[in-house]
Amino acid sequence: MGATSTPLVVVLLFCCLVCVSQAEYLKYKDPKLSLNVRIKDLLKRMTLEEKIGQMVQIERSVATPQVMKKYFIGSVLSGGGSVPATNATAESWVKMVNGIQNGSLSTRLGIPMIYGIDAVHGHNNVYKATIFPHNVGLGVTRQVYIYCNEDPVLIKKIGDATALEVRATGIQYAFAPCIAVCRDPRWGRCYESYSEDPKIVRAMTEIIPGLQGDNSRKGVPYVAGKNKVAACAKHYVGDGGTTKGINENNTVISYRELLSIHMPAYHDSIVKGVSSVMVSYSSWNGKKMHANHYLVTDYLKNKLKFRGFVISDWLGIDRITSPPHSNYSYSIQAGVGAGIDMIMVPINFTEFIDDMTYQVKNNIIPVSRIDDAVERILRVKFVMGLFENPLADLSLVNQLGNKEHRQLARGAVRKSLVLLKNGKSADKPLLPLPKKAAKILVAGSHANNLGYQCGGWTITWQGLGGNNLTVGTTILDAVKQTIDPATKVVYNENPDSNFVNSNNFSYAIVIVGEVPYAETFGDSLNLTIAEPGPSTITKVCGSIKCVVLLITGRPVVIQPYLSKIDALVAAWLPGTEGQGVTDLLFGDYGFTGKLARTWFKTVDQLPMNVGDKYYDPLFPFGFGISTNPIKY
Repeated sequence: MGATSTPLVVVLLFCCLVCVSQAEYLKYKDPKLSLNVRIKDLLKRMTLEEKIGQMVQIERSVATPQVMKKYFIGSVLSGGGSVPATNATAESWVKMVNGIQNGSLSTRLGIPMIYGIDAVHGHNNVYKATIFPHNVGLGVTRQVYIYCNEDPVLIKKIGDATALEVRATGIQYAFAPCIAVCRDPRWGRCYESYSEDPKIVRAMTEIIPGLQGDNSRKGVPYVAGKNKVAACAKHYVGDGGTTKGINENNTVISYRELLSIHMPAYHDSIVKGVSSVMVSYSSWNGKKMHANHYLVTDYLKNKLKFRGFVISDWLGIDRITSPPHSNYSYSIQAGVGAGIDMIMVPINFTEFIDDMTYQVKNNIIPVSRIDDAVERILRVKFVMGLFENPLADLSLVNQLGNKEHRQLARGAVRKSLVLLKNGKSADKPLLPLPKKAAKILVAGSHANNLGYQCGGWTITWQGLGGNNLTVGTTILDAVKQTIDPATKVVYNENPDSNFVNSNNFSYAIVIVGEVPYAETFGDSLNLTIAEPGPSTITKVCGSIKCVVLLITGRPVVIQPYLSKIDALVAAWLPGTEGQGVTDLLFGDYGFTGKLARTWFKTVDQLPMNVGDKYYDPLFPFGFGISTNPIKY
């Protein structure tokens, strides 16, 4: 008995030493160690299969816990309108995200996944979230600051509120901001751009510290804990400069113009610590951006010293070839070789993984390129504390659509509207409207339509019509809440001339515009307001005093109707808080907005931007009539 006990003790001691030794080498799990030590330690432990898995982003519809574990998937996303259930609660979102995350945590190394979503004007995929004005309106709010050297507090606060609402649903990564410089309003994504002027777009990158937190170390990816999200500057680069505004098309400009117009906001984003950059579908002088090694690796990563990860767009590498996916092996080689680190596959991930594995094992894609990609992805995950706090809790669920955020959005609407005309003569302004009147008419297709008011990228990818998509206040309801109780409000979406002439209205508010769209579906060569918008303007404004509100994602053809209109307001796509519109119409606040886009006379003038040699707009960049509030 005594003879065998000594060897047993030795064996037990050896086992203990082995365990201690193993624990000692799990440096990547120790938050007290430096970032680089943790990254290197984890990277050297990873197999090729685990590394490639980190580079894959898949759609939630195929992201089961079993898939996450088997293929070591590094990221998941919700595409536009991809939700756990119709009108899903914040709790439902958290449960879904955590379920997927548990699959990742059950892998050998326990590397957490990062979940991304398009939160481009608030947490817009989610029911009851606060929907802020689209960027085309927010660019107006910055106009006043550009020339006063003031701090753009509003856009940063919007970033902060958006981060809280995204985190309320358990999601840690927002595909925002879009820092495109839209140079032609015929582009279907122009409403995602803050301005045609790169100075304004640069200033609006202040949303990044709102989303991620203030970064004391310039140029390093940074996310300040569980109340913030990783941001994504997109779409790199030149997406807003395509010929005739055709989506995903070719931007034909010189290198100098590319750097002076479309590149500056990326420099600012990197300085502010943006975590990721999404590559554009578009081309520059015929070269697909998803295959552009010089701009992605040599310029973005090496010259600008970007240290976060570069992500493709949805099926982005597939579209390197024409038709898309016609030579997928080449697309993988070209896209990953160009410097893309994370591939938004998003459905057929096994095809990508198999082909990628083959190319690495056969030295078509070097292992060093894979290591660079994974190092960048891990850097963001470590920096944002995902390893320490991979699972979401329910502590933030009450942040979704809360009163404070809705008040912030209402204030943003007030600052985003631009008054383009006020009275048929300067000495007889129509606005602000009197709250007390005998009877007023509210008309137009967009007066009582929350979906139209919010635009594309709201609940679904293309947006919706009607009032059942989410919670908010239509402009019609806002009018009813604002006017004097003694004033009779008559709503008629498309009244005929007899109705207008026989009711003795004191004045009319006509609200018309574009129906929701996103991306290529919004490309337009004519930029006209769809019927019955123009006929409503003609019938109503031809008979009584009227103010016309344009609910659009860009300047549209309005000159033919301008002489009939007493007052004209560009309201853009204001979101869920319609009271922000009536705050200005009735004089509780004054108009301050100045155009961040040139308003053309005819589409034949396009593209036309401030600073062009031949510049003859209907309303120039920077134009906007100011009014003073009324003290009731």
